Amino acid sequence: MAAPERLRLLLEGLPAKPGCYLMKDEAGRVIYVGKAVNLRSRVRSYFHSSAHLQRKTAELVSRIADIEWIVVGSELEALILEMNLIKRHRPKYNVRLKDDKRYPYIKVHWADAFPKVTVTRRMVDDGARYYGPYTSMWAVHQTLDVLRRIFPYLTCDRVITGEDERACLYRDIKLCLAPCVGAVGQDQYRAMIADLCRFLEGKTEPVVRRMQEEMQRAAGAMEYERAAAIRDQLRAIEKVVEGQKVVSREKIDSDIVAFARDRGEACVQVFFVRGGKLVGREYFILEGARTADDRELVEAFLMQFYQQAAYVPPRVLLPTEIEESRIIEAWLAERRGGDRVHLVVPRRGMKRELVRMAAENAAETLSMLRARWEADRSKHVQALAELQQALGLTRPPIRIECYDVSTLQGTSAAASMVVFERGAPNKRLYRRFTIKTVQGQDDFASMEEVLRRRFRRWELAVEEADRPGGKLDLAFGILPDLLIVDGGKGQLARAVRVLQAHGLAEKVPAAGLAKEHEEIFLPGKRDPIILPRRSQGLYLLQRVRDEAHRFALQHHRIRHRRKSLASRLEEIPGIGPRRRKALLDAFGDLESIRKAGVERLAAVSGISRELAERIRAEL
Repeated sequence: MAAPERLRLLLEGLPAKPGCYLMKDEAGRVIYVGKAVNLRSRVRSYFHSSAHLQRKTAELVSRIADIEWIVVGSELEALILEMNLIKRHRPKYNVRLKDDKRYPYIKVHWADAFPKVTVTRRMVDDGARYYGPYTSMWAVHQTLDVLRRIFPYLTCDRVITGEDERACLYRDIKLCLAPCVGAVGQDQYRAMIADLCRFLEGKTEPVVRRMQEEMQRAAGAMEYERAAAIRDQLRAIEKVVEGQKVVSREKIDSDIVAFARDRGEACVQVFFVRGGKLVGREYFILEGARTADDRELVEAFLMQFYQQAAYVPPRVLLPTEIEESRIIEAWLAERRGGDRVHLVVPRRGMKRELVRMAAENAAETLSMLRARWEADRSKHVQALAELQQALGLTRPPIRIECYDVSTLQGTSAAASMVVFERGAPNKRLYRRFTIKTVQGQDDFASMEEVLRRRFRRWELAVEEADRPGGKLDLAFGILPDLLIVDGGKGQLARAVRVLQAHGLAEKVPAAGLAKEHEEIFLPGKRDPIILPRRSQGLYLLQRVRDEAHRFALQHHRIRHRRKSLASRLEEIPGIGPRRRKALLDAFGDLESIRKAGVERLAAVSGISRELAERIRAEL
């Protein structure tokens, strides 16, 4: 396949070095990211006469308008850079984890004196221990519900001194060891948290042995109530362990990876084997898998999954060989801390059976998800058709935008723009607004300001897209098929005024949705439209409106919290904007500043010991 004239000079200038290449379409969007040991030969191969034999390659090359490349020092560097570029640009023709931006993890705050256990979506190098990722927040909380009955860890924000007068209700219902009142010491509490970590790692046998020994010591010392509590914990552990199937006599930790494909969709199932026991499983959906072969699919999953996995086992069982096995093993070993990792494709025996079982689970999961997607798609089509008919639209509202304003007595006013496409939220297109020109409580004027700014951004986006090499801003550069404002006639009137000012009154249908009776107001019509209570169209409008309200309220609360925090700090004599910023940069929030000792406060730039003592006294 010959390269177009405009690309030939680019191809001639490619270096014969390792690196990554980014292929772009006419709009400047990155549509594919690849890596190569030799950029020159790899990129030029796309335009060889034999390349068109692969459907994916032919389709990709037909859309290439520009190529960029980044030279690196080694294959491993190219692998890591490729992963980061795919995550940043999410190219259409790359296989990628669906919604991989923030998977939830269980976080054990091991660096704290009395560690708590929380849920987070971000792993940072802060001395904590992380377990995951999990595919759903529900799975995380289900795990924590079980853990807390076995290991009653702290959940409050108390500073633990062991000298509090009384414990909270959680001690009475046996969901906390109450170190706050000295019921247990730091060593005993941390020993329990260490058991919790081993439990999450699948190492239940040493936990059970230690607890049995502790129960016997308590019984021997006639501490029967404590012995009974440990007995109950052991019974709870036994129930969990009963569900962990022994799948191997080997004690090597392994992950088993397999997948299923159906009509362009791909589902990967991962079995987690720890100490020979199957301790858990998770599934992941892949995007961009329609034209990828099996090897490419598995390779892409391994790179993206283990980039964010909290633990890399010494062995990973795969359903098929992959081209980059050597370099991926080297990268996984680096992620593991230098210990070697083996990628194995079993041919027979129990390991092969485990891969087959994971593939069957992937197929069942994909079938279940497809049934759910089809049901949701049917509801979305019905909802859009109902709205088109009820609101007198010329076409179904494929893109719906909704706006809401959130404020508290005119302070920290904020607004939101949420976007639904084909009945589903597209959170990448959500935008927040801080109200800048309106003083006091005036929701109508605030809504008008937000819409003025939104459609001014549309004009700028169109101008930018029309320039040579310009990119289209997908959030602001596309007009909605239906614009909804949260409110009645007053809010709608301001929306119509803005649309008229930009010459869009005939192009963008607008509606106001009033909360009390779910009335829909249209421009120029006195009486509202009321959809049937069980209408799919009404359900969609309510969901859009509620999402706009949630997003606006979230932004408002953040602004209000920051403003309150700033004013609270600046009430302290000697704290101005510069020192306030230094404190917030160092500690993050008021509660952390309040808990910090004088020495830690005095270590912040610009904070003297005298001022640190004053801060402690004031807070």
